[in-house]
Amino acid sequence: MNPISIILVFLIAFLAGLEGILDEWQFHQPIVACTLIGVATGHLQEGAILGASLQLIALGWMNVGAAVAPDAALASVAAGILVCMKGVDIGTGQASAMALAVAGLMLTTLIRTVSVGIVHMADAAAEKGNIRGVEMPHFIALFLQGMRIAIPALLVMMVPVGAVQAALEAIPSFVTTGLSVAGGFVVVVGYAMVINMMATPKLWPFFFIGFGLAVLTNITLIGMGLIGVALALIYIDLSPEFNNTGGSGGGAGGVDPLDAILNDYE
Repeated sequence: MNPISIILVFLIAFLAGLEGILDEWQFHQPIVACTLIGVATGHLQEGAILGASLQLIALGWMNVGAAVAPDAALASVAAGILVCMKGVDIGTGQASAMALAVAGLMLTTLIRTVSVGIVHMADAAAEKGNIRGVEMPHFIALFLQGMRIAIPALLVMMVPVGAVQAALEAIPSFVTTGLSVAGGFVVVVGYAMVINMMATPKLWPFFFIGFGLAVLTNITLIGMGLIGVALALIYIDLSPEFNNTGGSGGGAGGVDPLDAILNDYE
């Protein structure tokens, strides 16, 4: 393996671990992590396809209160390494990502538990007025979150390609076929989760418009995306529930809400 590729993938994995907590640049999202791994390893197409399929699943993963969702970061990075560096087919990579997501959930729970003690260190430093002592525990906790993904990624990279191929060849054909079929089902479930999130009477017409355009025309995905964005902007601009116009083309009494706010400041 190319040492530069190993370093780049390790860095991507570390950033994905950080972003699993920070949610700033979204490096932990499959479409980003897998695509970057594809770029770093020279397999952009495979990485982008894997990331796009896994992203449909991860759209439904979110932390709600104390309930922690499956870990998209470890699933994305490890599956990306298997597909882009080890030659595993995309269907098997999709199926393995589910088990990896559960493993990542256990790892992040462990790191969060350890971080509780680190927070107490910050509390003790705060009582003494030690600003530096408050800052360092935060960096330590973030570093642990980054290494939570980077170390498993390094271990996966260190497994020889021959060992991975031998292990895959040792798997019975009905198991690999099942994994491929399961990977296809996973994508369908991802679509269903996204549709379920938008299943309101006001949004169904847009779904059918997009479905009809996809079936009856040769518009590319980029074209469909541009049409979708344009329709969304038109809907937001015309819908009273978003701009509070009451159908009068402005705010209450035909006054633009932004003008009213600016006039109040004046």
